[in-house]
Amino acid sequence: MTSPRNSLNRRGFIRATSAAGLAAGLTRLPVFAASAAADIPIVDTHQHLWNLSTQNLPWLAGAPDVLKHSYGLPEYAQATAGLNVIQAVYMEVDVAPEEQVQEAETLLKICRSGSAPTKAAVISGRPGSEGFADYIRPLSKNKEIRGVRQVLHPPETQRGTCLQPQFMKSLNLLGELGLSFDLCMRPTELEDGVIAARRCPGTRFIVDHCGNADPAAFLPAGAARDAAGHDAESWKGKILRLAECQNVICKISGIIARAPKDVPLVDALAPVINHCLDAFGPDRVIFGGDWPVCLLGGSYADWVTTLRTVVAERSEADQKKLFHQNAQKFYGLAEV
Repeated sequence: MTSPRNSLNRRGFIRATSAAGLAAGLTRLPVFAASAAADIPIVDTHQHLWNLSTQNLPWLAGAPDVLKHSYGLPEYAQATAGLNVIQAVYMEVDVAPEEQVQEAETLLKICRSGSAPTKAAVISGRPGSEGFADYIRPLSKNKEIRGVRQVLHPPETQRGTCLQPQFMKSLNLLGELGLSFDLCMRPTELEDGVIAARRCPGTRFIVDHCGNADPAAFLPAGAARDAAGHDAESWKGKILRLAECQNVICKISGIIARAPKDVPLVDALAPVINHCLDAFGPDRVIFGGDWPVCLLGGSYADWVTTLRTVVAERSEADQKKLFHQNAQKFYGLAEV
């Protein structure tokens, strides 16, 4: 079991970040952006969509009001307007288990509509269930389904869950089916991801949200850093060990939702971003928007502008890999 201090669950995460994010508003950046990076197309590998009139998302019960709305394709188009987002990969939204098949079928329709940027989907699943194989095999036959995720940081999910025999059997099955698994877990438990990746060398793993690092851990000594819940150096070491596994890639996403209050976004997020980029290298990193959860710390444009600014001094070739080329390769998306 994890201690309450280290427990990072959706509800607790949202409560912890909402005060800072919402109080800061959606305009925490200078008006300039890196002009060279601004022209690079974006493939968003972490697009959330939900319709509260047809879906049950239990975790929203403890969420701030900004998330207690339906967020569909029209809202996504508005959020990404002018940012050159050319394609998106849907990321599951932790619907009630009995709605998982419906979620997948809905996304298949969207991907096949030809009218949405959404071209592929990572769907929800419970690899620890004995029925997982019967659930995923028929869905895997659809070329739009590219992976599975189960969020591993709710309070009821104990450390080591992803290392249990049935879970490991399912992770290996995903590799056999050509599907990936997203590692969305507490930053203090990333070593579990290392073990899983080594035991399942035929499966691609994607570390979500820079390993859920808390940017406050990188602040100067003080109350904010003390409340981060994990040590910066320990997190760095775990990221390096994950990067040693060649079947693991890192998604640069999500961390704006935990951006500390009263710290410029570039200053707050650069240490986390740069460590992940340096650890995994230019060929194993992908961009994720994490909209609308990103609204807890800033707008979609704030996140894109922050990242573009942080990476502005990296080569244009490496920026293209981060923002779209790697994603198109990893998810088998057509080049646009």
